[in-house]
Amino acid sequence: MEKVFASTKEKMTKTISALRSEYNSIRAGRANAAVLDPIRVDYWGVPTPINQMAAVSVAEARILVIQPWDKSALKLIEKAIQASDLGINPQNDGSVLRLTFPPLTEERRKTLVKEVKSTAENSKVAIRNIRRDAIEKLKAMKKASEITEDDLKDAEEEVQKITDSFIKQVDAVAAEKEEEIMAI
Repeated sequence: MEKVFASTKEKMTKTISALRSEYNSIRAGRANAAVLDPIRVDYWGVPTPINQMAAVSVAEARILVIQPWDKSALKLIEKAIQASDLGINPQNDGSVLRLTFPPLTEERRKTLVKEVKSTAENSKVAIRNIRRDAIEKLKAMKKASEITEDDLKDAEEEVQKITDSFIKQVDAVAAEKEEEIMAI
C-alpha cells in the first residue's frame, strides 16, 4: 500500500511541476525568458531552443535581450520569434535582439486569467485520474487478497486526503498566477 501512496504522490507532484512550467510560459506583461521555451529555431537543419544558442537576459522589467553566441544565427532567431504566436516583433541592432513586452490591456488580462483557470482545471483532472488509478490498484490488491476490506477502505481515504492536498496546491498556484497577471 505504501508503494501505491508514494507513486501517487510522485505523479501528483509532477503534475504540479508541469502546471508551474506551463504558467511560466504565459506572457504576463513582464519579461520572462520562459516565454521563449516553446520556440524552436531551424539551426543547421536542427530545431534548436533559443536558450541553447543564445544568452537570454532580462534588461528591464519589460525588455528581454537575446544575444546569440553565433552572430549568423541572429536572423534565424528573429524569424523564429516572428513566426511564433508570441505576438512581439523583435528589434535587431545587428548584435542582439530586444523583445519589448507591451503593458497588458484589461481585456488581455481577463483572457490570460481564463487561460490560467483552464490550465488549473486540466491539472485537477490529471490529479483525479491519478487518484482513480491508485484506487484501482488498491482494489486489485484486495481482489488478490493482499489487503483486507478494512485496509482498502483506509487506503482509499488516505488516497483521497493526498488528492485533496494536491488540489489545494493547484488552486494556490493558480491564484498566485492570477494575482501576478492582475497586479501588472
